[in-house]
Amino acid sequence: MTLAAARRTALAAQGFAAARPSGQPNRRTILRVLERTRLLQLDSVSAVVRAHYAPIFSRIGGYDRDLLDEAAWSDTTRRPRALVEYWAHEAALLPVRDWPLMRWRMVQYRHGRWNGMRQVAERNPGLAEDILGVLAEFGPSTAGEIERHLELDRPRAKDNWGWNYSDTKVVCEALFASGDLSVPTRAGFQRHYDATDRVIPAEVLARRVDEADAVRELVRRAASAHGIGTETDLRDYYRLTRRQTEPAIADLLDSGELEQVGVEGWDKPAYLHTEARTPRSVTGAALLCPFDPLIFFRARTERLFDFHFRIEIYTPEHKRVHGYYVFPFLLDGELVGRVDLRAERATGRLLVPGAFAEPGHRTSRVATELARSLREMADWLGLDTIEVGERGDLATALGKAVKATPIGLDAPAKIAAARASVSALK
Repeated sequence: MTLAAARRTALAAQGFAAARPSGQPNRRTILRVLERTRLLQLDSVSAVVRAHYAPIFSRIGGYDRDLLDEAAWSDTTRRPRALVEYWAHEAALLPVRDWPLMRWRMVQYRHGRWNGMRQVAERNPGLAEDILGVLAEFGPSTAGEIERHLELDRPRAKDNWGWNYSDTKVVCEALFASGDLSVPTRAGFQRHYDATDRVIPAEVLARRVDEADAVRELVRRAASAHGIGTETDLRDYYRLTRRQTEPAIADLLDSGELEQVGVEGWDKPAYLHTEARTPRSVTGAALLCPFDPLIFFRARTERLFDFHFRIEIYTPEHKRVHGYYVFPFLLDGELVGRVDLRAERATGRLLVPGAFAEPGHRTSRVATELARSLREMADWLGLDTIEVGERGDLATALGKAVKATPIGLDAPAKIAAARASVSALK
């Protein structure tokens, strides 16, 4: 398979070859995106918008973020919970029905994800039972609320472990990792914990899947989400190990669900999902947040798109190459540039401190299409204006294109709806 064909296959698998919905996106539209991506990574950075909202916007355009909140953090008879949090790629939303596929990981995490969690539990042997008791009495609660119920007011550690979490927060996170607690809702992006049997439906909770079967199913899902990928690609999607993925891939090859192929320029075998589609072309534009499933495995991004991408949030400002929170720009199936973005909600501005073209793509068309995508994002986020800075070889052309891109006739209504739809820091 040529590299170009592999790239189109991967884009189609992630939903970038599908037509955008013609009508107003609804809950079903949102969940159809999850049928392709299988998960949405969660991250606390809100420089533009929380990471789990952005991949849906990249694939379908502007939508009401309350739809995703409701699917993940609300549960009613009429609209049962569709998504649940757990450690999948990293912290992620995944379909509720996939929760049993993570039980083997919960067993691994029975004492928490880090050694420090075990140390806290040993230092406070009764704290886990106390936390469970508070939740049984008071229902879903944040770690801070649990502390107040327990009348704890202990100073936080000063050693920077766990982002200076309190012991209560550390134990809540350990119980979440072990599957004893889940997250029924969030407010201000804070987790509210509760006993898992009050979050996960009984029929899902009762389902038992042994590790080998669960891993095979996760690799099958990863292969579907990739369309085509190497063993390391499939391994990374759910953060598996080579020991786990190699037997699973062998089984899927034997069953005919995967086909081993060679891809031009790749030094490892690739595995093509037999239901993957390879369109003749992929058109359209999309801004991709750093945690988008298409690009969150940086080695694959470079191999597929010849696009070197590193997140620079934790890089000192004077050492950053492209900026604090950079969105790659996808145009007609290629990554043609990137923009450093910031949503300044108080003043209603989408700030673009830097704009950079990939080699061979510093063209007026790239600037024009990028300006349109930025206008669409600003409307979605309820921001009135776009201001382009001076950094980057695309900045001047982009600034001119933004000025030449008028606000859409329906933009005021979109802005008003976006401002009313969801708290900016959710």
